[in-house]
Formats: sequence, C-alpha cells, structure tokens
Amino acid sequence: MFLVNITPAQAEQAGRCGPVRVPGAEHQEVRRAVDLTTAGGVTDPADWAGLTPAGLPAPTAVPGTQVDGYFPDDSTSNTNHGWNHDSQFVIRLPARWNGGLVVSGSPGVREQYANDRAISDWVLQRGYAFAATDKGNTGVGFYAGGDAIVEWNQRVTQLTRAAKALVREHYCRPASRTIATGLSNGGYLVRWQLENHPELYDGGVDWEGVLWREDGPNLLTFLPPALRGEPVFPAASEFLWPFYRQHYWELTQRIYREALDPDYEGAEADYDYASRPAARRAVREIALTGRIGKPLLTLHGTLDGLLPIDQDSDVYAEMVRKAGRDRLFRYYRVEGGTHVDSLYDAFPDRLRPLTPCHRTAFAALERWLGGERPPASATVDRPDTVSPTECSLG
Repeated sequence: MFLVNITPAQAEQAGRCGPVRVPGAEHQEVRRAVDLTTAGGVTDPADWAGLTPAGLPAPTAVPGTQVDGYFPDDSTSNTNHGWNHDSQFVIRLPARWNGGLVVSGSPGVREQYANDRAISDWVLQRGYAFAATDKGNTGVGFYAGGDAIVEWNQRVTQLTRAAKALVREHYCRPASRTIATGLSNGGYLVRWQLENHPELYDGGVDWEGVLWREDGPNLLTFLPPALRGEPVFPAASEFLWPFYRQHYWELTQRIYREALDPDYEGAEADYDYASRPAARRAVREIALTGRIGKPLLTLHGTLDGLLPIDQDSDVYAEMVRKAGRDRLFRYYRVEGGTHVDSLYDAFPDRLRPLTPCHRTAFAALERWLGGERPPASATVDRPDTVSPTECSLG
C-alpha cells in the first residue's frame, strides 16, 4: 500500500490551497496516497464484504489525500486503527477534483469504510471528494449509548459541514455540488438529511433506505410476524428467506428493539409495536415525513428480504407524494433486486445486483442537477441477461 503518514505541515504544503484540517475533529491522520480506492488504499475489506457482486470490476488508481479521524465522542465500539473511539470518519480528496463532494453514512451497523467498494471507488473515479462516517456507534451493541439512531443523523450532518469546510480550504474553492447517498440505514440517512437539512446538499440517491414512521410500517412492525412464520415478504422471494432468517431477521429485530424499546422483556417474535408507547415515542424522534427539500432518487429491489418493498419504499414514495414533493422525486422499483448484492452470485438466474443501478441513478442525478430530467418513476424489468456492471432505469 503506497501510503506515507505526513505531518500537518507537510499536509498543508501538499494541499492546493490550505491545510488538511477537519473542523471539529478531535483527532485526524493525513496520508498522501497514490491510490485512494479499495485496490490499494487504506480501507477495511471486512467492513464492505458482501455488499457488492463479485463481478464488479476493480477500480483504477486515484491518487490524492486521505484523512482518517474522529470527532469527540464518549463511546468506544469502533476499534479501527486501535483508537477504540466512535464517530470515526474517512475523507478522501482526489488530486484531480471535479468540484463535487459525496457524503455517506454506513449501512447496517458497519463502520466508516462500509461504502468503499460500492460507492467511494466509483465516485472517486468520477473526480468527487468522498466523506463517510460510522454514524457515531457500530456493531450489534450499537444501542448501548442511548438515542443511537438520533445520533446517526447528527453525525452525518456534522460530517457534511466539516467535509464542505475542508474541501473549501483544501481546494481553494467551495464544492460546486454536494450529494448525499447511501444504502439501507445509509439510505434512511439520505432521506432524513434531505428532509431536515436540504441547505447542505444539492440532491441525493437513496438505495433501499430503511423507513421509520411512528404509525408504522417500520422494522418493529414487520419483523416479528416474519419471525412467527407469517409471510410479510413477496412470495417470489421465498427462496431467500432461509438466508435472511439466519442472518438478519431476529438479530435486526432484537438490536433495533433494544435501541428503541429497551424495557421490553418478551420474545422478539411476540413483540407488538402498537402496544408499546415508549417505542412509538422513540420512533417519533427519528421518523421520516416525505418533505424532501432537494432532488432525491430512490431505488429498491422487489425481492428485498429484509425491508419488504411494499412496507418501505412504496410507502415512502406515497409520503413524498402526499407532502407535495413529487417534482423533486424519482422512484425505481428494481425487479429481482434484493437487500444484499452478494446474493446475486448465489442466484444469478433469479436476482440482479443493485450496485450498477445505484450508479445509473447517481449519473441520472448528476444530469438532473445539470438541467436534464431523469426517467420517470417506474418498475425496472429484470433483463434476460443480467450484468453486474450495467443497469438501465428506462
């Protein structure tokens, strides 16, 4: 890995304009790199394992500067770099910059490198600066710090403001556009940011974001029936249910119930969200409204085995419509897509990966911000021959 640690003085000299200094960071380490991508840069492959199809081409090298660090926090679940400190971030500044910045929060309860293969590699090659956060807490015990999901939103806002300031200082000019994007929990964060802090962004791409609504549906309303064997997912996805049952349903129900309703003591399969006022109050604090303030493209696979499309993005699309924000929104239901892209490698005859569809949607957002309207919202048919690198939205 062709990287060298450098002093703040060397970092300042390496920057085109000013020092590489992240506002508000408690600690940072700056590296000049001949490659910022997963092919040769500082990352954690375990953090992004399973999120992309095996056939996704390796990126070409992108030289530049990488900043790893953390903001002040009193929780310690993130052990990257031996820091044992949460609110870790990574910011990558390509030497050839296109003027844009992409900001992302991690999916699931993963760390700040989780988006490196799916998102960072691709946007770096397009010339964007890239910033990602661990959301302030990680791992299956993420809920231990209290109000964990509230913190996720705060940490993305914090990183966006800091990264915009760093970009302005490093490149001598502000970012010409700032785009929020992410998958799963990261997609939820995109939705929340565009609803609550649209002034920070020019647009966003939401990849199967988690839906939180006080009245439901949400994870705590549809996962208990799944654990009881009551179908909540499309019948066509039944061949995937053993995988999701083993790896996702019970674990996800337990850790999010712990985060939002820690006093519950029964079996997770018996959980009744409607009868738990404390849970409803907690979800109210993180709930979405559909009142987006900047352009948003959402994509979601019809065979999602964790977030059933008819109880997630279908509902969110209707929320956006009722909020009167249709003109800012496009929604693509991707036939054959599921929540975990690595499953495409196991079932290439039944599934399709969403990674290339996310890239197509991102490019459509770029054109939208330039004045060209994207394809109308639609269900995207699964082609007879599926490619791990290509996707047409219409």
